[in-house]
Amino acid sequence: MGKKWFWVLLLVPFLGLSQSKRKIRIEAEKQKAALISNLKSHINYLASDALEGRRTGTAGADAAMDYLVKQYEMMGIGSKGTSGYLQKFEINEGLQIDAATHFRVNNARLKINKDFFPFANSASMQVTGKPAMALQEKGQPWFKDIKETLEENKSNPHFDVDAWIKKEVTTAAAKGATAFIVYNTGPIIDNIQFNKNDKSAAFSIPVIYLTPTGLLYFADPSATLQIELGVRIVEKKRLATNVAAYINNGAANTVVIGAHYDHLGYNEDKNALDTGHIIHNGADDNASGTAALLEIARLLQQKSPAHNNYLFLHFSGEELGLLGSKYWIENPTMPGAINYMLNMDMVGRYDTSHKLTVGGYGTSSKWSAIWNAVSTPLIVKFDSTGSGPSDHASFYRAVIPVQFFFTGSHVDYHKATDDADKINYEGTAQIVTLAYQMMGITDSLPKLDFIKTTEPQMGRSTKFTVSLGVIPDYGYSGTGMRIDGVSPGKLAEKLGLKAGDILLQLGEYKFVDVNSYMQTLGKFKKGDQTELRIKRGSDEKNISVSF
Repeated sequence: MGKKWFWVLLLVPFLGLSQSKRKIRIEAEKQKAALISNLKSHINYLASDALEGRRTGTAGADAAMDYLVKQYEMMGIGSKGTSGYLQKFEINEGLQIDAATHFRVNNARLKINKDFFPFANSASMQVTGKPAMALQEKGQPWFKDIKETLEENKSNPHFDVDAWIKKEVTTAAAKGATAFIVYNTGPIIDNIQFNKNDKSAAFSIPVIYLTPTGLLYFADPSATLQIELGVRIVEKKRLATNVAAYINNGAANTVVIGAHYDHLGYNEDKNALDTGHIIHNGADDNASGTAALLEIARLLQQKSPAHNNYLFLHFSGEELGLLGSKYWIENPTMPGAINYMLNMDMVGRYDTSHKLTVGGYGTSSKWSAIWNAVSTPLIVKFDSTGSGPSDHASFYRAVIPVQFFFTGSHVDYHKATDDADKINYEGTAQIVTLAYQMMGITDSLPKLDFIKTTEPQMGRSTKFTVSLGVIPDYGYSGTGMRIDGVSPGKLAEKLGLKAGDILLQLGEYKFVDVNSYMQTLGKFKKGDQTELRIKRGSDEKNISVSF
């Protein structure tokens, strides 16, 4: 054999190894390109104007739901809802003031909620008349200043202004009043609010509350007024749908991977940070997490670690208060033990200023070792807390270890400018790869233990200087603010509050729902002392509070 052939044969193994590495690199690049292409396709559809912002209970949300189902069908991943892939549930938003409600005085139109509002149990009907505030005539609307009644009862702990008004309205209607208009010229807080959860029988006549700005239209109590008012109270319900798909490996434990697919629509629920009747496409919030979940499912379907099952949950109603994930926890579509839950919400804006935050790091003693074994080019920062403003909180409160992937808030958050062209698709692809890698590492471990953690420091900030440290139950449909739980180390825990308690009043201010509770918090500051009234079971009691 000549020297030339000797060297050629010597190089053959090295050439083969080099070519093999090149093939592996080319294949990896193809897979990465396919992943990015899939993410773009998902997000561009889900965040398109055609879906009109995916508001829960709308045709746009249903179109997104259909898209998710078709994706799982094409991937060959089975269903795990209550009806195929779907888990439907009703959202009862309570009583609402319909836009047809109006109040005109001498042809001046008063503004709903600014100048007046009807009682939730007002009769829905039209009334016209020519009353004077100082007179109570049969066949005319009656006016009632509750100033003196409040002063007479300011030391009476059993006085209930709503019960008193009910009695007055019943008497007025029996005497021929066609409407009853309440106002307060005194300094004592009357706590009259529109209670969307009011279950009492409707009055036989319209009942209206005039605010201080509304009173400006009634400067002369003796003047005859031209009144036109119409009240329409409606009950508002929506049908929402979670989407559930499942890879069954016959394992004892299941890993849940979740993301919400709903967004803000045209801002009908008034939870956007901009104004105007305009489509909020929610590319980052949360088409990005939804798309990432689909691609994680695709990777797991191609090759899933075998020691866990995998449940893919797309939640509806997250923007209304984590309603979809809470409903699933209370009505699980899958029996058996959950190992942990990974939630992805807003994972599309990764860059040097929007690093990947991993929440829930402290919810299991195993997360530290798991993350030490992870290899990723992403810059990752950790937050130990298991609660927070997204769907993983529902699982954490059910004593399940969680992880929360989040690339941070930004100037487009809850605005109409959160569009698909602002997504970092390569960064999102790396997050998908990271999640898949993490699941491979956890697959070799026993079921993760659970640790209770402190309250979150990341995410959406509060405007208030004081807090009780309670977790609201947004799905509660009674009067007051029921709590899902309390934050460790916070004031509520020190006061002995617990899940299921209904908060009714803080100081002079009563609340009928979460919104009125939040408004009440804004009236207090650090150092204030007051009384908190709660209902636990059938008992009510007062608790002293020092902020």
